[in-house]
Amino acid sequence: MPRQVIEDRNTRTIAETVETVSAVVNRGSNFGTPSQVLTIRGFNQQGNFRNGFRDVSLFEMAGGTNTIDRIEVLKGPASVLFGQVEPGGIVNIVTRQPLSEPYYNLAFEAGSFGYYQPIIDLSGPLTTDKTVLYRLITSYEASDSFQDFVRTNFTTVAPSITFNIGERTKLNLYYEYLDYNANPPTGYATLLSDGRLTPRDRYLSYPDIASVNVTTQKYGYTFNHKFSDNWQIRNNLAVVSSKTNNIELFGSLVDDRFLEIGVGNTNYTSDNYSGQLDVLGKFKTGSIAHQLLVGFDFTLGVNDGLGFYGITLPPLNIFDPDYNVPEPNYGQPTDRYKGYTRNYGVYLQDQIAFSDNFKLLIGGRYDWALSGGESFIPEDSVFTTEGNAFSPRISLVYQPIEPVSLYASYSRSFVPNSGRSVDNELFEPSRGTQYEIGVRGEFLDGRLSTNLAAYHLTKTNVTTSDLDNPGFFILTGEQRSQGIELDVSGEILPGLKVIASYAYTDAEVTKDNDIPVGNRLLNVPEHQASLWTTYEIQQGDLQGLGFGLGLFYVGSRQGDLANSFQVNDYLRTDTALYYRRDRLKAAINIRNLFDIYYVSSVEGGNTFLGIGEPFTIVGSVSWEF
Repeated sequence: MPRQVIEDRNTRTIAETVETVSAVVNRGSNFGTPSQVLTIRGFNQQGNFRNGFRDVSLFEMAGGTNTIDRIEVLKGPASVLFGQVEPGGIVNIVTRQPLSEPYYNLAFEAGSFGYYQPIIDLSGPLTTDKTVLYRLITSYEASDSFQDFVRTNFTTVAPSITFNIGERTKLNLYYEYLDYNANPPTGYATLLSDGRLTPRDRYLSYPDIASVNVTTQKYGYTFNHKFSDNWQIRNNLAVVSSKTNNIELFGSLVDDRFLEIGVGNTNYTSDNYSGQLDVLGKFKTGSIAHQLLVGFDFTLGVNDGLGFYGITLPPLNIFDPDYNVPEPNYGQPTDRYKGYTRNYGVYLQDQIAFSDNFKLLIGGRYDWALSGGESFIPEDSVFTTEGNAFSPRISLVYQPIEPVSLYASYSRSFVPNSGRSVDNELFEPSRGTQYEIGVRGEFLDGRLSTNLAAYHLTKTNVTTSDLDNPGFFILTGEQRSQGIELDVSGEILPGLKVIASYAYTDAEVTKDNDIPVGNRLLNVPEHQASLWTTYEIQQGDLQGLGFGLGLFYVGSRQGDLANSFQVNDYLRTDTALYYRRDRLKAAINIRNLFDIYYVSSVEGGNTFLGIGEPFTIVGSVSWEF
């Protein structure tokens, strides 16, 4: 998803931006914080990547779209390059970099529900010879909500600097500060037994008690040196540090009227370090061309949590709520723990061109993964999880004619399993295995690209209940996803651009001791489709005037693995009107034109259903100088 599409749609989150990608569905967030979890090809993505590095999980912040240049979605098992990842795929955020020419942009947005956001984006050279470049992006977002009481504030400060050390060497330093406050945070909807949802604007919690406060800092460097036109070395280091203080209220519905509410007060800190060193080279063996990648990477993480749980509040009547309750007495902490992760990996990949129209990609990676920690409350205990795994990948591409590529691929992934068996043995990692075939075409002189894919993806070694030893687990579970995807994007006619996608996803439980075999996986629609198209007048007095139309369809989804309930499908319509002339840009974006009430994410349980915004209009204007 390039920057132009982000601006045309005026998306504010990662989840909104990737709505145009097939087989990608919003999985929810941490009470509205800008760090969404996504479901890709039927499996939940565990955190995002940023410039190729592991970035954040659900409890830190990925941030908004102001600092993003583009978003890349890599489908299927990706462990050969990225280590332990879920088999559905990954989302990689590529940030905006310093520019060699002066660039100054001031923007302001305002819209429904008291929303406003000023944005400053400054970039250019710091020296006359352009060896030192800078960029500074800052924004402040404040908004009420369609839900009663909700008010959020989100601050971003992102400076970066690039040193061009000679013609072949580049060093980039960056820092990003994100601060999010919601008092109270975005709430959820509840599904009643007759299939109705609770009123969209109803806050189903106690607003004077609930709050979310998260601060995330990201900093590091990327270093690149070219020994020659064919060989280069790359070295990167990324640090993500977060502090979270959440007062979360959890409810269970009784008699379709009362929410029995418990309180969790959590203080959580995390520090994660990722590093990478690799060499990329091009060479030939006879007439065969190679592009070789060999490298090493590591991820180290430390987290510390203190929690107060087991506190209950008076039941809330969802149809006649009385929000006036006293602040709870949290007393002594009920949970205290420290955890760590240490992951190391080595990888080797070779892209081999036997001819201009026949290529082979083969690679492998070996990982050593260790995680563990100590729990001090309610009692002292030590826990560890280990997992070593080899992850191969092999792909073939054949071009019968230059614009058409036929491909087939096989790849695997792994994720360490936590816990131990009844015999106190560590579990082996869960494994993802995918077979995929497809065809990619480029038409209209490369202006239009299409991709049609069919895949079969299996996740094995899934923990499932040990029926002979209640409270323990065994590795007999298996889940399978298979489907067909179609993605089309490009410029059909001058000024007329289109992005369209369709996904058929058949995702179900294939082995389990507890969940019935054949049950569909959580939050996975069988059918999903999207269309985003824009037209901009190319000449005349109205040159620069443009229009946009978006249609987003998500089929019905199961609300839990037991398939005890499902949420309905929806079709949402978005529109845009914009004007671009010289240095001026102005736009009006409407989301949910027909004001449908729909479930945007399913997080497990009928009381935690994320709901999409109603009819929302946002006006924006920017000036570049």
